[in-house]
Amino acid sequence: MTETPRTPGVSSGVATTPDEQVHGSAVEHPKARDALHTDRGDTTIEETVVQKLAGMATREVPGVFAMGSAGRRAFSALTERIPGSQTNVSGGVSVEKGERQAAVDVSIIIEYGFSVVEVSQAIRRNIIQSVERATGLEVLEVNINVTDVHLPDDDRSDQQVQKTQLQ
Repeated sequence: MTETPRTPGVSSGVATTPDEQVHGSAVEHPKARDALHTDRGDTTIEETVVQKLAGMATREVPGVFAMGSAGRRAFSALTERIPGSQTNVSGGVSVEKGERQAAVDVSIIIEYGFSVVEVSQAIRRNIIQSVERATGLEVLEVNINVTDVHLPDDDRSDQQVQKTQLQ
């Protein structure tokens, strides 16, 4: 079997682009492949998955007293009193996620006596490691908003208020 010789840029009735004429064939743009996008299929991850992973990673860091703003914490405290309800681990975490990358924003209350800088660095390191290992997404940034400092006297005040309400 013999092939007929081809002249670059000339095909069987199909117009070619200048780039195709230089390379002598149609230009293919292969789809980028990674752990989530393979030849055998794609894996998608919901933002709530990343939120929960980031929330758990944040809570593991010493010096983090609570997460979220005062309003968010009050709402969580109410819902946790409902029998059978689950603790909201993603409270205080917001995520912007694309196909391969994510950005995480976290709001925390830090315990008095801890360095904001050291706790923030530990949170960043823990979130990036946890999310990237579990999901395969690249974490581009972790922004941390410290909304309050928990003082040791705050616990005593809360306990006195609770005792007064029970009487």
